[in-house]
Amino acid sequence: MTMTMTDNQKISELLTRGVAEVIDHKHLESQLRSGKKLRVKLGIDPTAKNLHLGHARALWKLRNLQDLGHKIIFIIGDFTGLVGDTSDKESGRPMLSEKEVKANMQTYLKQVGKILVLKKAEVHYNSKWLKKLSLLEVATLADQFSLHDFISRELIAKRLKAGKRVSFREAYYPIMQGYDSVAVRADVELGGTDQRFNLLAGRVLQKFYKQEQQDLLILPLIAGLDGQMMSKSRGNVINILDVPNDMFGKVMSLRDELIVDYFVLLTNLPLSEVAKAEQKLKKGISPRDVKIELAKEIVGMYHGKQAAVKAQKEWEKVFSNKEKPTSMPEMKVSTQNVIDLLVETKLAPSKTEARRLVQQKAVKYNDEVIDEWDTMIDIQSGAILQVGKRKFVRLRK
Repeated sequence: MTMTMTDNQKISELLTRGVAEVIDHKHLESQLRSGKKLRVKLGIDPTAKNLHLGHARALWKLRNLQDLGHKIIFIIGDFTGLVGDTSDKESGRPMLSEKEVKANMQTYLKQVGKILVLKKAEVHYNSKWLKKLSLLEVATLADQFSLHDFISRELIAKRLKAGKRVSFREAYYPIMQGYDSVAVRADVELGGTDQRFNLLAGRVLQKFYKQEQQDLLILPLIAGLDGQMMSKSRGNVINILDVPNDMFGKVMSLRDELIVDYFVLLTNLPLSEVAKAEQKLKKGISPRDVKIELAKEIVGMYHGKQAAVKAQKEWEKVFSNKEKPTSMPEMKVSTQNVIDLLVETKLAPSKTEARRLVQQKAVKYNDEVIDEWDTMIDIQSGAILQVGKRKFVRLRK
């Protein structure tokens, strides 16, 4: 590949914007600027059905590299997903069944295809090679690491100190992720800061197999809408497949102090434009107005500019003008108890969460607040059940 001045500028931003660490920075920068076509790897385990914008941030880095002419290697961890990575967990992750993993990954390529040009990428399922490893081969791979290497990791050490269980299964996960890099002969791998040990495992195993060691592009973790790490289990995520109105509304619920981070990490706006948004906040312009710009940009990335404009108008109708949404899901229900009703309509994921919502006076039926857990509702066709400011369901008997 022949490099241009614009390409060199793109490389500089690629290695710095939203990047926590690069290993080996000097080597990777030299490789990128040399014009050599690199094999760039990212693996995602199908532990949930939806990919969120935390995943998307890494996928956009891949797209940047793809546009520069590099070969993208996308791995769906259908085998590692069974085992479960606990790198970012304070307790062990339960093992999933093959049926659960298969169900979760059904739309992964559709979601990834919103960002990557899949016909130009390699797509692999790591069961293809991990299932074939014999116990002796696994033991040989494990011999490249010490137990101290594993238990010295921050969260593992914290769990052990607290007397929490750490299974041997968890110790094998980094080995399997590392072997993925051997199997696809990766030149570069991307991952979050929580994955650092796993990413380095790839370098260790590539050295053992006498391959050139991959460079690492390590990305910071993304804060969710509530300020905690973005995670499906916390319900603080924006999903790639969220419809425009939901995506816009979620961005508008973002904590004000995260606005600039989201501009930097989750949009492709030039940094000069991001700086203008930051200056607006410093000058006292309402965070709400800047968030509208952010929401339009994010929705536009996944649904187009026209959809972003429509989503803004719908948000203003519901939140600024206090009107009902133009459209909302309709559902035939079979219960009258408010707690059961919230779960049946999927406005709450569990009875515990439903009780919390009622206690917080976040539940309305035809605009009247419901604040008693045992309330029985006289269901009327066409009535509206509402949770918070963004969730509505029109009921049918």
